[in-house]
Amino acid sequence: MQKPSIPKGTRDFSPEETAKRNYIFNTIREVYHLYGYQQIETPAMENLTTLTGKYGEEGDKLLFRILNSGDCFDGITDAELQERNPLRFAAKACEKGLRYDLTVPFARYVVQHRNEICFPFKRYQIQPVWRADRPQKGRYREFYQCDADVIGSDSLMNEVELIQIMNEVFSRLGIRVNIKMNNRKILSGIAEIIGEAGKIVDITVAIDKLDKIGPENVNAELRAKGLPEQAIGRLQPIIGLSGTNREKTEKLKRILAASETALKGVAELEFILDRIEAAGLQASLDLDLTLARGLSYYTGAIFEVKALDVAIGSITGGGRYDNLTGVFGMDGISGVGISFGADRIFDVLNQLNLYPAGSLQTTQVLFVNFGEKEEAFLLPLLARLRAAGIRTELYPEAAKMKKQMSYADVRKIPFVALVGENEMAQGKINLKNMLSGEQLLIGPDELIARL
Repeated sequence: MQKPSIPKGTRDFSPEETAKRNYIFNTIREVYHLYGYQQIETPAMENLTTLTGKYGEEGDKLLFRILNSGDCFDGITDAELQERNPLRFAAKACEKGLRYDLTVPFARYVVQHRNEICFPFKRYQIQPVWRADRPQKGRYREFYQCDADVIGSDSLMNEVELIQIMNEVFSRLGIRVNIKMNNRKILSGIAEIIGEAGKIVDITVAIDKLDKIGPENVNAELRAKGLPEQAIGRLQPIIGLSGTNREKTEKLKRILAASETALKGVAELEFILDRIEAAGLQASLDLDLTLARGLSYYTGAIFEVKALDVAIGSITGGGRYDNLTGVFGMDGISGVGISFGADRIFDVLNQLNLYPAGSLQTTQVLFVNFGEKEEAFLLPLLARLRAAGIRTELYPEAAKMKKQMSYADVRKIPFVALVGENEMAQGKINLKNMLSGEQLLIGPDELIARL
């Protein structure tokens, strides 16, 4: 008989792992609420017409398509089947797909519910997404995103707020991070200045990989995309820019003086830097011109967060998109958003062992079961402890003491309570600390106060 298994790039989560993930989700949720964001949810699957063409060519290839239920061959000719063209087959046999991110479904939601929404609309969403990617360390085919977006406001104060949210979340989680920032208008301006405005997507996709594959390979990729040597040469000093954020913006104003688009991007960055200096950050914030974020829908500021103490890809990213809802027939709605990569944050917290005591919500006290008489005596006491917010268990049957103590040990339950005939007569509880081995005879009130 075949052993059961799960698809590549997906994971099971044990009770302890789920508790750790909930700690992450709850931390992010609390910070979102602090800034006035409201939660929505959208379906796991969307119509493919909603998803295709929104993520660029690379993204479209990574969509999980769902075969039509019933006769998926309906409307497909024998000739088309013999042609064995997977894309053409999928176009007819699949009307739905699993969502690739939460931003496009959000844009669809906004257009569909525009008459009920109060703009600017600040929403957050914590749900899984699916990508038919090659699984590797830190990259999964099913993973959670924790998005926050503001839609219906052009103000750069939203970008400032999102930087503060990223800073606050990682400060609460105890992860030291570097927030990288750039602006797509600057990247468009660079493409203009080097005389290759039509190749903006090729340029951004390539330079976005700079920290992964190095400058030589990036240049090779640009050559393969048909960029002339002269243009590649003019690109080098721009992507190799050094200095403080302010020094970089000053240099950019000189280098990109001929591009109105680029200068607008620099001005936007300066506005954000001014406000962030006034607000103060724990995390470092760096202007990084190689940051391009591969997705084609960003139009303004773009962000990425790297953990400083663990080698892993970006753990948060996002940016400004001017007209995402336009593809659904609602023009002129600007939005900006970020997405926390919960699965990578989970890996970082595990590697650095940063979960605070008590964050995993395990049982605090286990009552040993001595038999039916004791069970009946304990029920009101258990109800009282739970009413006081104490996570309490009674072992379900009167098994041997060794078995019950072993259960408490494996479950990492810090206290075991023993209530036999003597304790019942005195109205007391014999409380054992499983770490120190110390035992105390105490009353219910003292037990509640202690826990």
